[in-house]
Amino acid sequence: GLVDELGQLMDWTGRRAVIRMNGEKFRRFVKAPPRNYSVVIMFTALQPQRQCGVCKQADEEYQILANSWRYSTAFTNKVFFATVDFDEGSDVFQMLNMNSAPSFIHFPAKGKPKKSDSYELQVRGFAAEQLARWVGDRTDVQIRVIRPPNYAGPLMLGFLLAVIGGLAYLRRNNLEFLYNKNVWAFSALCFCLIMTSGQMWNHIRGPPYAHKNPTTGQVSYIHGSSQAQFVAETHIVLFFNSAVTMGMVLLHEAATSDMDIGKRKIMCVAGIGLVMLFFSWLLSIFRAKYHGYPYSFLLS
Repeated sequence: GLVDELGQLMDWTGRRAVIRMNGEKFRRFVKAPPRNYSVVIMFTALQPQRQCGVCKQADEEYQILANSWRYSTAFTNKVFFATVDFDEGSDVFQMLNMNSAPSFIHFPAKGKPKKSDSYELQVRGFAAEQLARWVGDRTDVQIRVIRPPNYAGPLMLGFLLAVIGGLAYLRRNNLEFLYNKNVWAFSALCFCLIMTSGQMWNHIRGPPYAHKNPTTGQVSYIHGSSQAQFVAETHIVLFFNSAVTMGMVLLHEAATSDMDIGKRKIMCVAGIGLVMLFFSWLLSIFRAKYHGYPYSFLLS
């Protein structure tokens, strides 16, 4: 009965915040009525042979979310978190016509899941905070995400400041490099390239590095929508923008330097090649994301 099912789910949650389900458990505790509790399920493929790196990253965030709820003072038996692995519940994937992982679906206490009960992973990313907002919208249960302390960021910042301070101390009698225009120009250029490639969007949304279809095994590094992006896409755009910038710098040097004409010609040809090739690739990425964009250059 319902009381026994609730007792069993509470027992499992007491051992692990995320309940592992196979086809039998899914049919009994999620599909079969009556039910007065909601279940949030992550459909994933964590086995090494599936080579789904995104699944592992999403699972870490999902565990943080579930543990934040399990050890919250507001914890109740109205919402449970579970996972179905493709290798343990492929029949569930077939039942729901699912062909990609990871995916998140909320199964409400009454009725069937609606479209809004499927989490928009490609748009919102899998950060625990984003998942918590979605769970709050679907269940009215507000979860305050509590992350384990991460000292990597402060340590790296402290190390960087220590290195900069050490170099400044060693060269305290010769600080002319601080007035070097090339150093400041290069630093500003790196900052602009990083910011324009979408790093801040990644930091806020926490998107997956790439997307792998568990059925076909095909990996996508460029998101097909203009409303989202992958981390790999950011790195690709950063590299392409850097190459175009390098081409422009070479063209400027070819036009203004005092080198012999032969070297200047080589720099000019290299600069034109870099600008044309990588700008064409940038346009092709833009066309792939903004469907119907009419313009292209070199590459169609």
